Amino acid sequence: MTCDPRPVTCNLQPVTCDLREVLEKLREGEISIAEAEGLLRLNAVQEIEGAVLDIQRESRIGIPEIVLGEGKTPAQVVEIVSAFLASKGRAIVTRASEEQIGAVGEALSGQCELTVDRKAGIIVACRHGAGQPSIGRKIGIMTGGTADIVVAEEARVVAEEMGCEVVTAYDVGIAGFHRHIEPLKRMLHQEVDAIVVVAGMEGALPSVIASLVDVPVIGVPTSVGYGFGGGGVGALTTMLQSCSPGLSVVNIDNGIGAGAIAALIAHRVARALRKGEGG
Repeated sequence: MTCDPRPVTCNLQPVTCDLREVLEKLREGEISIAEAEGLLRLNAVQEIEGAVLDIQRESRIGIPEIVLGEGKTPAQVVEIVSAFLASKGRAIVTRASEEQIGAVGEALSGQCELTVDRKAGIIVACRHGAGQPSIGRKIGIMTGGTADIVVAEEARVVAEEMGCEVVTAYDVGIAGFHRHIEPLKRMLHQEVDAIVVVAGMEGALPSVIASLVDVPVIGVPTSVGYGFGGGGVGALTTMLQSCSPGLSVVNIDNGIGAGAIAALIAHRVARALRKGEGG
């Protein structure tokens, strides 16, 4: 699709910060250039009706602001996506409903590139030419079952938006214990910097993977399960009680958090390698 950088139905009202005070302190030598830049970044937000957008989050912490579709009207999602396109050139929406997906497509189709995963409820809108540069590092993502893929896809999207290449292996849970072996070998051969392991039911797969590899493993319990310990409680408990060192755990269905952590690890590896090469 072609892309128009102009916002569609977007009424931006930037939150004012005391720019003059920051500049005066810089001029008087009270703060450094780096400190001034940090202060300005902290105040770089935009207000639209019903939302305050953290436009500079990615510059500040390395993780882009991601719009949660739940609880928002289709019109609000369109306005928020438009604001991010205008200021950053791209926008990510998760847990989007069919109505929200339809509204974004109708408002922005032909004006930017839209990638939609209806099953996972993910929208990625990108202004033409605003692609995310690769950091040259990889992470792995595995799921216990096909029902866990929706959460895994959230992790994949955020990691890719942070510049990582993602190696996936889905439906390799311990009900068929051998299924994870070849995919895990492939990930290690490709030198992934972290592995996100998404599992529901009893949630045992992350512990198994953490016992076999020398890279950080991030366990994501999903709400797949039933009866006693259902809704992800059993999986979360298993992962928290794991005796495999090297396993960290995020909350139930938190694919976004896991993908962000894995990508931050990859960024640190990339930075260390650049320093080692004199970059």
